[in-house]
Amino acid sequence: MLTHPTLEKLQALRLTGMLKGLEEQLQMSGLEELGFAERLGLLVDREMTERENRRLKDRLAKARLRQAAAVEDVDLRMPRGLDRSLFVSLCSCQWVSHHLNVLITGPTGAGKSFLACALAQKACREGFTAAYHRVPRLLSELGTAKADGRYSKLLVNLSRIDVLVLDDWGMHPLGDAQRRDLLEIMEDRYGCRSTVVTSQLPVDTWHDAIGDATLADALLDRLVHNAYQLKLKGESRRKHNALVPPAVESPS
Repeated sequence: MLTHPTLEKLQALRLTGMLKGLEEQLQMSGLEELGFAERLGLLVDREMTERENRRLKDRLAKARLRQAAAVEDVDLRMPRGLDRSLFVSLCSCQWVSHHLNVLITGPTGAGKSFLACALAQKACREGFTAAYHRVPRLLSELGTAKADGRYSKLLVNLSRIDVLVLDDWGMHPLGDAQRRDLLEIMEDRYGCRSTVVTSQLPVDTWHDAIGDATLADALLDRLVHNAYQLKLKGESRRKHNALVPPAVESPS
């Protein structure tokens, strides 16, 4: 007799996990064999699971990852130079807890962005926040933010993200303002947050690519010296995954 009002109260309290759990219990056979503490424990567990799923969904939505990638989907058998033991170690997300970085380099189509997004997605599943940015667009957004007064707020938001993915590093020459913007980002994150960088350029060429020796020293000191490196090689994965259109028969 109290079932219906109880369901309504759980709904009103936004205890959707307990609500679903109670509805499921009412459909269970042998319910009378469970004691009060057991049933309550099941409801509490369901509520915790429901809340964690909502938080994870929210973290992934805010991360705006370029690809729907997961570490379980990474093919470790593919011959592209991926250090298997290092990658498996990174999947534990201890590098995030220790505020270390990950640098992923290799030719176009080698799967750099996929790996970066997979590591960021795993971090989200472990309770960390993440965000994906292509470096050219981020630098453009920072330039616009300076003009409309959002610059400081944007830097603060970037500094608070546990795992920041910077994709396509070194694609275009950097201006002085852009070099300083990157230094500001890394200065805020050094020792307290983790950054994942992907680039077609080998790490040992980044100093010259930055274009200013003094700023390059400062920037790379905060980015490279506390980083794991994944160096990919081989042909583009896009060639292997490309869909060949069916042949069109010529009219007779």
